[in-house]
Amino acid sequence: MRALFGAIDIGASSGRVMAGLYQDGRLSLSEIHRFPNGAIEQNGYLVWDYPKLLSEIRRGLRELGARAEKLGLAVSSVGIDTWAVDFGLLCEGELVQNPYCYRDPSNDVGVRSVHDKISFAELYGKNGLQFLPFNSLYQIERIRKLNPELLKRADRILLLPDLIGYSLTGEMATERTNASSTGLLNVQTREWDDELLDLVGLGKESFPPLRDAGEGLGELKDAFGPRLNGTKVVLVGSHDTASAMVGVPATDSGFAFLSSGTWSLLGTELEAPVLTSDSQQANFTNELGVDGTVRYLKNLSGLWLLTETLKDYERQGAQLNFNELLIAAEELKPEQVIDVTDSSFTEPGEMVSKISRQLEATGQPSPSRPAELVAIILHSLAKSYAENLKVLESLTERKFESLHIIGGGSQNALLNRLTAEYCGIEVKVGPVEATAIGNLLIQLRAAGLQDGSRFELRKLILKSDLS
Repeated sequence: MRALFGAIDIGASSGRVMAGLYQDGRLSLSEIHRFPNGAIEQNGYLVWDYPKLLSEIRRGLRELGARAEKLGLAVSSVGIDTWAVDFGLLCEGELVQNPYCYRDPSNDVGVRSVHDKISFAELYGKNGLQFLPFNSLYQIERIRKLNPELLKRADRILLLPDLIGYSLTGEMATERTNASSTGLLNVQTREWDDELLDLVGLGKESFPPLRDAGEGLGELKDAFGPRLNGTKVVLVGSHDTASAMVGVPATDSGFAFLSSGTWSLLGTELEAPVLTSDSQQANFTNELGVDGTVRYLKNLSGLWLLTETLKDYERQGAQLNFNELLIAAEELKPEQVIDVTDSSFTEPGEMVSKISRQLEATGQPSPSRPAELVAIILHSLAKSYAENLKVLESLTERKFESLHIIGGGSQNALLNRLTAEYCGIEVKVGPVEATAIGNLLIQLRAAGLQDGSRFELRKLILKSDLS
C-alpha cells in the first residue's frame, strides 16, 4: 500500500510544505518547499503579509502535485498547522486586512482593559491559560479599543490555520486545539465561554463551528495539478504544538517534552487540566491536545533570543559565522545569567542592547564578544528549562526520567548538552520535524491507514526511523 499526504507547517519565522509517503507500513518525510516568514510593519502595526504567505503555500502545493506525478500517486489529503493566537477578520467572506502579529507592542492596551474587568485568577479558572500578553482575547480587546471599526466590519474571526484552510477550500471551521489558545474557550467544557466572549464584545457566532482534529474540512478548490484534484484538507492539530506532541516518539503518556524553536515549550501530556493556584502562580498553561488531551506546558523564550541577537550584530556591521560562534561558546562557562522571560525580549530589534541593559540592571558585566553573549543566552535558556522542569514535576506529581527535545532547536547540540547538564536528566533528541510528522500521522489515521490511539501512531515514528 502506497499513499501520499501533504503537511502545511507554518512557523512564525519560516514555513514549509512537506510530503509524507506511506509505503510498506512505514512513513518517510521529504521537504517540498520551504520559505521564510516574518512580520512586516503596516499602518503603524506589525502584521503578517497574508497574500505572500498564501502564495508560498500555493507554490508548495503545486510542487507537491509535481512530486505526486513523479510517484504516480494522487495526494490523499493535506493538513494545516501554524503558530497560535493570531487570526484574520472577515467581512462577507473577504479578509478585512492583513492579520495582526502577536509581537505588536500595543497588545498591552488589551491586557489592561481585560483585567479591569476580570482578575487573572478568575480568567485562569475559566480558560486555564498562562499569562501571555498576546493571547487572542487580549488582541481582540486591543482592536476593540484602538480600531473598533475593524470589529464592527467583521462578521467572522478565523484563526490563522483555519483562515488558510478557508482560502484553500472555501469551507470554515475552528479546530479545537488552536481554539484553546485564544483564551476564549472554557478548558473544562471545551466549548466557547459566553462570559469570556462577552468581555471582548463577541458571541459564539463570531467564530465558525468548533471541530476536532481528524475531521475533514473540504476539498482543495484551486488547480494544483491533476494529482491534487479532489484532494481533501483534513483538520489536524492545527496549533503546531498540538501536532508536535503527536510527533513525540514516546510510548506512554508520562513523558516530558521540550519543543525547541523560536519559542521553547516545556511540558507534558495530561488527561485533565491543572487549575490549582500553584499552577496559576507558576504560569503553566492548559491547552487542548489531540484526542481530548491537555497540553500542560509553559511557554518560555527560545532561540528567538539567539536569532535576534545575531541579526542585531549583523545590522551593526559584524560578519559572523554561526557554527564558529557555537564552537567558541562551547568553551565558555559564563557567570552571567539573564531572565529569558523579560517581556522586552518579545519585540523584535535591538536584542544586544536589551540583554546588556538587563545585565547592567542586575549588576552583571556585559559581554565584550559575540561568542560570550551566545554562551550567556544558551546557558540561561538551559537554566530556565531546569527550573521549570522541577516546577512541572511538582505540579503534576510526576518524576520524569527523560526529556524529549523536538523541533528545529533540537539541532543545536550545545543547547541540548547544556539542557541535559542543568536538568540532570537524559535528553532524547528529535524528531526535528515533529510537527509535520504529527500532522501527517493524524491524516494517516483519518484515511484509515493507522488505527488506535496516539500511542499507536507514535510507534510508527520509531518503526519508520523518523526520530
